[in-house]
Amino acid sequence: MIKIAVTGAGGRISSKIIRNILKQEDMEVVAAIGAPNTPLEGKDVGDVIGSGKINVPITGAERLAPVLNERKADVLVDFTIANSAVRTIQTAAECGVNVVVGTTGLSNEQMALITESIEENNIKAVISPNMAVGVNVFFKIIKDLAKTLSDCDIEIIEAHHKHKVDAPSGTACKAYEIIARELERVDELERADELEREEELEREDDKLEKVNDVSCVCGRRGMVGARSPGEIGVHAIRGGDIVGDHTVLFAGEGERLEITHRAGTRQAFVTGAIKAVRYVVTKAPEGKISDMADVLGLKV
Repeated sequence: MIKIAVTGAGGRISSKIIRNILKQEDMEVVAAIGAPNTPLEGKDVGDVIGSGKINVPITGAERLAPVLNERKADVLVDFTIANSAVRTIQTAAECGVNVVVGTTGLSNEQMALITESIEENNIKAVISPNMAVGVNVFFKIIKDLAKTLSDCDIEIIEAHHKHKVDAPSGTACKAYEIIARELERVDELERADELEREEELEREDDKLEKVNDVSCVCGRRGMVGARSPGEIGVHAIRGGDIVGDHTVLFAGEGERLEITHRAGTRQAFVTGAIKAVRYVVTKAPEGKISDMADVLGLKV
């Protein structure tokens, strides 16, 4: 039996993950971790998510280490936010607990800290910005197409619900990275990282303007000049309850090809997470980070 701890207890995606774990014959939830000093402290997580009592109380993140040790968790599943995920993963690694992480918005610096902790503590890990099976097939397709359509102008468009706090999405960033590496535009990748850090300080002033007294958030704005042949555009749309849409547009002379993945519900991410849990326990190498391409045998 695979013993699993889940963070973000009470949240939408974590609740779905717990409900799906309860349906698996080879898995059990042994710990549910909420925010530090959560008001849900001590409440049965099964009752909180509407599945009925399962005798697993929600515990605040400040007690993560003792709970992992006491419950002898094999895997910790984290779908939270970047800042809290880093410390959560470090703590799990120090406790010798493997991790499955679907948290997005992790910076290069944060990933470096995570990688160091996983390597030093020799645990197994699956980390992916999107665990949906279809998205990872999408990654494979755009990789295969990138060189064939390298003469095209390439744009990436993503759309998510209005509550999503990071932009562009982790999936869009992964798509960008795959294409840039396939086209050997590594210098552009490094420059993009620098621009990301600069834009964190300038984003509001740079992108927010008034058009007829209505705030306008722009991807491209002003006299930007003709599109350069080597650029890869990335655009984020936010609105309503969109679960997650991603399109890579290859625009050529007289024709264009669009590759799109749409997530209808968050179940797509949960199904992938369950696959990742089994993989991290049975097949993942120690001291290294695997991704969903490894889990699905689709290595990009």
